[in-house]
Amino acid sequence: MLEDSLLDEYEKKEKCGVFGIWGPKEAAQITYTGLFAQQHRGQESAGIAVTDGKDLNGHTGMGLVSQVFTPRMLREELAGTGAIGHVRYSTTGSSKLANAQPLLREFSLGPVAVAHNGNLINAQLLRKEYEAHGHIFQSTTDTEIIVHLLAKPSHASKADPLIHVLKHLQGAFSLLFLFPDRIEACRDPYGIRPLALGRTREGHWCVASETCAFDAIDAEYVRDIEPAEIVRIDDSGVSTRKYDVPAPELAQCMFEHVYFSNPASKIFGQNVHITREAMGRQLAREAPVKADFVMPMPDSGRSAALGFSKESKIDFEEGIVPNRFVGRTFILPGQAARDKAVAVKLNIIPDVVRDKRVVIVEDSVVRGTTTRSKMRAIRRAGAKEIHLRVSCPPIRHPCFYGIDFPTNQELIAYNRTVQEVADFLEVDSLAYLSLEGMAACMRGQPKDYCSACWSGHYKIPIDQPQSKFYFERDQLKMF
Repeated sequence: MLEDSLLDEYEKKEKCGVFGIWGPKEAAQITYTGLFAQQHRGQESAGIAVTDGKDLNGHTGMGLVSQVFTPRMLREELAGTGAIGHVRYSTTGSSKLANAQPLLREFSLGPVAVAHNGNLINAQLLRKEYEAHGHIFQSTTDTEIIVHLLAKPSHASKADPLIHVLKHLQGAFSLLFLFPDRIEACRDPYGIRPLALGRTREGHWCVASETCAFDAIDAEYVRDIEPAEIVRIDDSGVSTRKYDVPAPELAQCMFEHVYFSNPASKIFGQNVHITREAMGRQLAREAPVKADFVMPMPDSGRSAALGFSKESKIDFEEGIVPNRFVGRTFILPGQAARDKAVAVKLNIIPDVVRDKRVVIVEDSVVRGTTTRSKMRAIRRAGAKEIHLRVSCPPIRHPCFYGIDFPTNQELIAYNRTVQEVADFLEVDSLAYLSLEGMAACMRGQPKDYCSACWSGHYKIPIDQPQSKFYFERDQLKMF
């Protein structure tokens, strides 16, 4: 099956990143830089849409930001004073050009471009309803459903069509809409995915998934866009409004801090590096071990490893050199190929690890096969003992809110004890950070965060679990 073959080929995947800016003549070039700074959030495709005040224009392509755009394209073909952009890893719909964003469409009120970070859990229901009424979809991503909602005549005629549309959406969404005269930026009521508001030195307002994008364009982080808030950016500046929804608990994704986000970013009001270092300190308190040194698994395990080293008073040592020319997620079929991929991506330094008792700090373990390949490589390099410490709890449940975790049967920790996982990974000892310990490292209250992938508690009920490929499956059933 299509889905099974693809699910078998990854450990964990990024989601998406969005960026938008209003006002500067070089809006596309600035958006390019903002996307480049967030490339870690998605490496499958990239796109930019621009406005000249009357019409919209855009370009999308498969690959990295630097592969999709040229300086001439940004300067001439994408000329405009307002722009939004998107880097994608698919959480709904497969990796193909038709699913690249921003999606640029025409409807009764004019052109619109949409960029989406998240996952709609009622996407299948909405799409079937609209297809039954004759709507034709050009992609297999849940983002296109939002455009069809906006284009529905009974919705478009509302006093505030966008608010009316957002009330129909269930799940995680941080959205950027580009209209000829404005940008609209909004978050879901649970605040699952991050979205921040910034301002350049020249006074131009901008929005991004991560604040590291503001650093890249020399802009100032102003604040997070609030859950259930819509921020409008146009020639008159910034205005804000809320849409009337029940006030649920927050469900900010803690995995943003564990793995996805750039260490320099401020996510949900706190710096990622400092948070990861606190997780490493807590992990050292919960799972001490005698060893010669602490070694991070590059790159997202580095901050936690530093915290573990400081708290345990065990020396910090770099013994793994990542290949910077290999993507953050290396996909190859079969375990033998994955083992070779690890050898290409991570170079173990034998003179560092040989005959040593090593604490390896990893951010998370999902399927386990890639992690086992890493541990085997360290063992072959001569390590005497390998003690794996993971800076989050065991991942035992799938995510339906925008992280591409497999079904629970594909998760190594599902229905397995920690010792059984340690045996599979071929390490001398294994320990995870407790959920309580991880929550203690967050600035907000535990109830303000989503822990579904660890606890199985889904704050937004999942009535019909669905995979990222369900629209492709529906298409295949037609033939």
